[in-house]
Amino acid sequence: MILLFLTSCASIPNNTYSSCAIFSEKYLWYKHAKKTKKKWGTPIYIQLAIIKMESDFDWLAKPKRQKIFKVIPYKRPSSSFGYSQAVKGTWKQYKKETNNPLATRTRFKDSVDFIGWYTSKSSKILKISMNDPFKQYIAYHEGWGNYKYYKKNTKVIKLAKKVKTHSDRYEIQLNKCRKKLDKKKYIIF
Repeated sequence: MILLFLTSCASIPNNTYSSCAIFSEKYLWYKHAKKTKKKWGTPIYIQLAIIKMESDFDWLAKPKRQKIFKVIPYKRPSSSFGYSQAVKGTWKQYKKETNNPLATRTRFKDSVDFIGWYTSKSSKILKISMNDPFKQYIAYHEGWGNYKYYKKNTKVIKLAKKVKTHSDRYEIQLNKCRKKLDKKKYIIF
C-alpha cells in the first residue's frame, strides 16, 4: 500500500505539455509551485519550463551514461539528478543556505523551491529578470560563473529557446485555469 502511494505521488504526469493538465493530475504540485512563486518570485510557468527541459518531470532522471567504444557503459557526465537536475554541489549549497537539510532532489516540493532559490540568486548576481525564462535558463544550465560565455554556446541557446517556448505555453494555459486551481481545495487526512 505504501509503495502504491509513493509511486502515485512520484509518477510522471500524463501530459507534460499542459500546465493545466499537470496541475489537474498533481494538484499539490500547484500548491508547491505557488508557494515557491510567493517565496522567491519565480513565476510558476518558468518553474515548470525548467523542469520540463531538465527532467521532463521524471523524479529519477539522471544524465545518460557515457560509453566506452560506443558500447560499454561508463560514468555519467555529471551528478545531476531528480526533477530539477541539480548537481550535488549546488544542491548542498541550497540546503545550507535555506536551512533545509532534509530536502531531496526527488521531491517536487524541494525541486521547485530549489529552482526558486537558484533563479532568485541569478536575478541578484547576474541582474536577470525573474520573468526572463531564456536568460534564467542559461544561468541555470551554465551556472553563474559560466553565464557570461553563453553567446558562444549554440547548444545552450537552442535549449534556452525551447524553455522560453515551454514557458510561454505554460503561462497562456495557466491564465486559463488559474482561477479553477485557486478555488480547488485539497483535503489531506
